Amino acid sequence: MPDETSALDPERLDPQRAANLAENPYAGQGSVMLDIGDDVGAIVLHLPASLEGAEVEIEPGDGTAAPAPAHGHPDAHDHPHTHDHDDEPHTHDHGHDHPHRPHVAVVGRPVGERVDYSAVFPDLTEGAYALFVPGAAAPLRLEVRGGEVTDATWPPDPQPV
Repeated sequence: MPDETSALDPERLDPQRAANLAENPYAGQGSVMLDIGDDVGAIVLHLPASLEGAEVEIEPGDGTAAPAPAHGHPDAHDHPHTHDHDDEPHTHDHGHDHPHRPHVAVVGRPVGERVDYSAVFPDLTEGAYALFVPGAAAPLRLEVRGGEVTDATWPPDPQPV
């Protein structure tokens, strides 16, 4: 049984979110190493605990193509997906209105005495990006600068009128 300072119990998550977290069982157990500098930056997106295990997708702000890791690390990978309508891995060419976008799971990470739920995009070339949060009506648009971490929160604070 988790206490108030730990991540949510994976058994309480829906099967897809639990599978997202199981893909990397060590996520959230320590600090995230960011390899930034020159024209490479990162995004840390803070989200509500209710989104733990959900996937946040990203694409360049102009929507032209999915971003490749800025440093071309050999550990970049693609993986099959299953959805609730079947149990077999398949591609996303079955009616989705977008190409397969890179994504990261929302993970609870210890920060002092509390848990911060966040999605970390650690290796992005400087420029504009759109982040797609599950259930959001529109993407969150952010600017990445080389050598910096863009820190944002979802949902964003309302803008003053």
